[in-house]
Amino acid sequence: MTTPPLSLYVHLPWCVRKCPYCDFNSHTAGDAAPRQRYLDALLLDLERAADDAGGRSVETVFLGGGTPSLFTPDEIGQLLASVDDRLELVPGAEVTMEANPGTVECGDPAGYRQAGVNRLSIGAQSFDDAQLQRLGRIHTSADIRRAVEESRAAGFDNINIDVMHGLPGQHIDAALEDVQAAIELGPAHVSWYQLTLEPNTVFFARPPKDLPDEDAVHAMQEQGQAMLASQGFVQYEVSAYASEGAMCRHNVNYWEFGDYLAVGAGAHGKITRDGAVFRYVRPANPQQYMNGIEAGQGGEELQPVGADELVFEFLLNSLRLVNGFSDELFSERTGQDAAGIERIMGPASEKGLIYRDADACWRPTVLGRRFLNDLQAEFLPG
Repeated sequence: MTTPPLSLYVHLPWCVRKCPYCDFNSHTAGDAAPRQRYLDALLLDLERAADDAGGRSVETVFLGGGTPSLFTPDEIGQLLASVDDRLELVPGAEVTMEANPGTVECGDPAGYRQAGVNRLSIGAQSFDDAQLQRLGRIHTSADIRRAVEESRAAGFDNINIDVMHGLPGQHIDAALEDVQAAIELGPAHVSWYQLTLEPNTVFFARPPKDLPDEDAVHAMQEQGQAMLASQGFVQYEVSAYASEGAMCRHNVNYWEFGDYLAVGAGAHGKITRDGAVFRYVRPANPQQYMNGIEAGQGGEELQPVGADELVFEFLLNSLRLVNGFSDELFSERTGQDAAGIERIMGPASEKGLIYRDADACWRPTVLGRRFLNDLQAEFLPG
């Protein structure tokens, strides 16, 4: 087992409103959010993260949420300066921040660029104003266009736009109109993914009655992928499409089973050391998280990942990639002998869900990408 690249994830948990489809660890607080207290807790948490890093350099940083752009540029600058002080960032490190396009949520793109953010991920979700209302979003399609224009004027040339499909009452033409609208804004990257009904969400408890059926969603995916490809966007993961050189390095590190430090409420981390892989998680409730950090309790201790779980977690991530993985990467990240990989992959290969390409990489087939959950379930421990 070799030591993989290292990233840092920072969770900023508050939103103006909780969307009915969202299962992320986000909390509604608005102006009442104790932002400075939370930032102070993050700075203490980063001290522990620096210990976990063991002197290793950090290649990417991702500020996720919640809605990180509810924090001011000065606050984001304070956070990133602390990251730079406590962790060794490689030159040219990718620093991504999620932002919503609404006037209240978007903040000041020029201020964030000056603070050290160099990649912006804008949560558009749809360009249909009626659809945005059904999704619980507080922005409009005009807000999306303004946010992208202001971000580009502020010096951001690495912008991602999030767009969903398979929305309530959505037909293929409407889904493709959203894709086209995103393309016309000239982003470097598009994240185009299907709405799913996740447990502990309003949509899960009370599903919309007019969701498109499986065949309609599949048609949206196929035609949307073709539209993106025709405009130079290469699909490299189930829901990720990049122009040349614009793959999200932070997410690729996740999918290639790299290491990542994690700070903030509910943040999950993964560290490889001494020939083993460990995971940890911070308390999900922001109040409990801050109380614990202030009391000198950093959260759950490092927990070793067993051999069977390690193989499953590697495959759970790497099979999201269109190009799959090599035997070499499998051995480097899991410490397992690649000689047994044929046996592990055999049943899924027989079902036409995965294949070995000319470069000796295991790649999901078109069928495997369509039914990714079924492919991943082939490798569940036990």
